[in-house]
Amino acid sequence: MEHAQHIIESTQEIFSSMIMLEVAAGEPFIRNNEMLQNSISGIIGLAGATKGLLAIHLSNDAALAVTTAFLGMDVDEIDEDVRDAVGELANMLGGSLKAVLDPNGSEVQLSMPSAVHGEEYSVDCLANAATVSVPFSFENHNFTVELQLRQEK
Repeated sequence: MEHAQHIIESTQEIFSSMIMLEVAAGEPFIRNNEMLQNSISGIIGLAGATKGLLAIHLSNDAALAVTTAFLGMDVDEIDEDVRDAVGELANMLGGSLKAVLDPNGSEVQLSMPSAVHGEEYSVDCLANAATVSVPFSFENHNFTVELQLRQEK
């Protein structure tokens, strides 16, 4: 469960300072690639000395609440604004992780963020990757930040 504490600290800092929402972390766990339902995931890939992905998985309701707080305007459907906001969250979390994994800034590259949304989908990355997922809650909503990493030789 390496990196779980960093995920917790980064997520709480980003939500507190950028979105003005206080989030509580739950117990880290290993997600078994089960299908995500009625959700949106922001994903950022890592390449170089460390390969993998960082994803934030939000239920549709949680994504709407986060985007409303982030943009300061009411959002009531999963649209381009929501996809952009969730992708930007993944980007900020990925940047924070990169600073820990690659302090010199030259060995790990981040992809452009993307967002996947649907009634039912899965997010899989690398075989034999070390994984950790951290659940978070705010108000009456839940979301998960997931990290899958594999160190390259």
